[in-house]
Amino acid sequence: MPRQLAESQLAHSRRFSTELGLFVYRKQIRRRRAVLTLLILGSFLLLTITYGRGSGGFQNGVSTIFSPLQTVADRALKPARDLVGWFDKTFEARGENSRLKEELAKERMQAIAGQEAQQENAQLRKLVDLDGTPVLASSAYTEVTARVIARSPTLWHTAVAVDAGSSDGVRVDDPVISGDGLVGQVASVQHGSAQVTLITDHTSAVSAKVTPVGAQGVIRPDVGNPEDLILDFIDSTKLVHQGQAVVTAGWSAQGLSSLFPPGIPVGEVTRASVVEQEASQQVHLRPYADLVNLDLVQILTGGSRG
Repeated sequence: MPRQLAESQLAHSRRFSTELGLFVYRKQIRRRRAVLTLLILGSFLLLTITYGRGSGGFQNGVSTIFSPLQTVADRALKPARDLVGWFDKTFEARGENSRLKEELAKERMQAIAGQEAQQENAQLRKLVDLDGTPVLASSAYTEVTARVIARSPTLWHTAVAVDAGSSDGVRVDDPVISGDGLVGQVASVQHGSAQVTLITDHTSAVSAKVTPVGAQGVIRPDVGNPEDLILDFIDSTKLVHQGQAVVTAGWSAQGLSSLFPPGIPVGEVTRASVVEQEASQQVHLRPYADLVNLDLVQILTGGSRG
């Protein structure tokens, strides 16, 4: 019994020693944490007090003491700062890219609008020049300027629609010109629009003559090649040459008259072989008017067709 009692007391003493050691250790840990917290708070307080003042010895000493802590903090926070900076730069670059794209789109639209305005002005100048020719200036026609609003859905370029109609005095069979020459004639009319049959349509027939030789005939499109016009002429004694101009004849006889006034430019002779002229009495010509890219036209209304 005495031996067992001694062993029990010894175990109890060891347990007490262990718990006492743990208590002391934990107390030291808490004390160290409290000291560290006080040091950090003190450093922030000192930095706040000395901020903006001269660089005295006291301030230098404080900086020397806490500079290792600042270095450690900078190193610890550097990845976070770099990540935040990367996001800032990325969003800033995306915003700048979007802004540059918008500016480029605006400049592109302005450039296109400027080019269209230049083309329209050029066409208007040509129309004004053509209006000033003695042929149209002396005629009783009234020029109605119209814009092309629709084109033939096929590749043959045989018809267009314009934004002038009966409300503007336009009527069926009125001649239609561009700044380069004859385009066609009005086929049908609505209140605010009209359909124009081009001289490349297979139903078109224009009385014309070659200058200066005076050979007269009828212009019609070549079958299968609407960009090539053929002049079938009557007088085979007048030899036609390449490069000569072809204009509307504007004939009038026995109460009948041509639909087109005389002297409107139609095209230029492109092929005029002697063999073809003698065999079939015809030559080929290219129209002056760009029938594929028409934008502005003039309709000759209300005049005499004699």
